[in-house]
Formats: sequence, structure tokens, C-alpha cells
Amino acid sequence: MADQKILKQELGEKLEWNKARIDFLAKFIIALIQVRTVNFSEIANVLIGRAKEESNYKRIIRFFKYFEVCYIEIAEVIVKMVGVGKPWVIAMDRTEWGYGKAWINILMLGICYKGVLFPVCWKVLEKKGNSNTEERIELVQEFISNFGVKSIKFLAADREFIGQAWFKYLIKQGIDFRIRIKDNTIVHNRRAMSIAVCRLFSNLTVNCPLTSKKHCFIWSVPLYLTGCKLGTGEFLILVSPRFSPNACQDYSLRWNIETLFGCFKSRGFCLEDSHLTDSLKLKKLIAILAIAFSWAFLVGYFLSQQKVIKLKLHGRPEKSIFRLGFDKLRRFFSNSLSSFDPMIYTFLSST
Repeated sequence: MADQKILKQELGEKLEWNKARIDFLAKFIIALIQVRTVNFSEIANVLIGRAKEESNYKRIIRFFKYFEVCYIEIAEVIVKMVGVGKPWVIAMDRTEWGYGKAWINILMLGICYKGVLFPVCWKVLEKKGNSNTEERIELVQEFISNFGVKSIKFLAADREFIGQAWFKYLIKQGIDFRIRIKDNTIVHNRRAMSIAVCRLFSNLTVNCPLTSKKHCFIWSVPLYLTGCKLGTGEFLILVSPRFSPNACQDYSLRWNIETLFGCFKSRGFCLEDSHLTDSLKLKKLIAILAIAFSWAFLVGYFLSQQKVIKLKLHGRPEKSIFRLGFDKLRRFFSNSLSSFDPMIYTFLSST
């Protein structure tokens, strides 16, 4: 297949892997897109080649068991594919699900761009529930080691990612952030008075955010507050290390990572179907998904620039940009009568 050969060529120019591994990666990505699931048995059924399904399955197992992936290399490939200039808005979040008695828990960090998050660092937590400060710091340090702290414009994160040691670490590194805190968080003002933070914003009009011009102390850390009363009656309260009047707008970029998780799961690759419980194997699988996701999204973005996506009656797009590209690739690789379309390799070959 000409399309397979071009994909192998493009991947081979970007990854310092031997030919056998590049050949496997290209075939795996094509099969992954065709079957729309990470289930190894399904992928083995359509893996390109003359080998039987059983042999394909064993080859997949050997790759995930023995091959050592350089994750710095994967991150650099993603960044080159996306082509976003520095500094970057980055976001951190976590997704988890159960499989039998096992619990899968993934901590993710990536670059917000074009309405989604492109993953560049991730960690599989061998436990259930929230991440701790050490795990978050390890992930941020990995990002800094790869790209430098100056590449970060600010970090956006939800209420799980709070704490004195965490905030102090980010400030010490010189990382700006927009992090949501809980409504009942105790704040110490300049008069050393203690008060639940939501009370400072109780008189606000709905969806009219307000940023404090003076810092308050939260867990002895000087931080600026931004509060917004939501239509649900809840409060969106953010902290930043410096005065940030657009903090709410900045924080909204955090939802990019939710879009990514949806594409990894039910709206795309059905990650829960992997049935992998080994953290090292799962981390390798996410590396492949990161490449496939980025490719599909960028193809979809290119198509959306050629023809505007139709809107449904409720005003939402008929298809997401990711789904537009994903479906384009699926049709191409699944239809033996499809004519060769070099456009689908544009974003691979341009980097």
C-alpha cells in the first residue's frame, strides 16, 4: 500500500527507531484508526500483512512488553506536528476508570491549542483517586526538562491540584498559573482575618468576574483571587501568583483537556477497551494514541478550513474537528477503492 509506505517513511524521519519498529507502528496506527478501538484483538484482525491474526496479536504483545519507548522523542514529535509557537498554555488533569479489580488512573499534562490539548507528558498512577504533590511535580519537571520553564505561559488546573507545597513549587519555578480552589477554602486577608473564600464574592452578579487587586494568603502563600458567580449558584474561584484580570477566560482553556479525554475514550479510540493494567504498557499505548490523535485532529482542522463545518439546530457543530479528521482517515484506510490522497500526510511531512 502506497499510504502505508509514506506513513512509514514519515515516521522513520521523526523517530530514531529501527525499520521493524517503524513498520509495526505504522501498521498499528492504521489498524487503530480503522477499528476505532485500542483492543488488541480487534487491531490484530486488520493489521496489514500476510500474517495470521494470532501472529499479529503476538507481535503486538511483544512490542508492548519489550520495546523501550523514548517519551521525550514522542513529545518532540507531537510539538513539531502541532507547530504552535512558545510560550504555551499548558493544562493538567486526570482521568480514571475501573477494569475488574484493577483501577486505571492517568495524570496528563499537555499544550492547549485550537480548542484541544495535545498530550506531551503523562504518568500512570498505580492507585485510585487524586494525585499527590510529588506526582504532579514529577510531571511538571519532566515537561521543564524537555522544553524549559520559559516555554510555559501559564498552567491551568482544576480543584484537585491545590496545596501549599504545590503552589510554592510552581512559584519557585517561576510558573504562572490559573488554578481553581474550593468555595470553602479559608483565606487570610491582610488583617489576618480568616474567612471562607466564597464570602468575598457573594455579592457578585452572575457571570461577572472580579479579580482582587491585592493578594490574600492561602495556606500562607500570597495569591491573587478571581471570583465569578455561576448560573448554577456555584462559585468559580481561581488563584494566581500575580494580578490576572483575565483569569476566568484563561482558565476556560482547561476544558481542552476534557476534549482530549473524550477523544481518547468514547468519542474516538475507546481507551477503556485496552484491558491493560500494567502501567508501563499503558504508558506506551498512550504514546501511540498521542500521535494518532494529533494527526487526526490536524487533518480535521485542515478540512475545516477548506469547508465550514455545518451547525445543528442547537448551534453546535455537526462534527468536532477531531471527528472530522478521524472519519476522513477511517474512510481512507478502510476503503480499498479510495484513491491516494497526499493531504492526509501534510502535517506529518511538513515537520
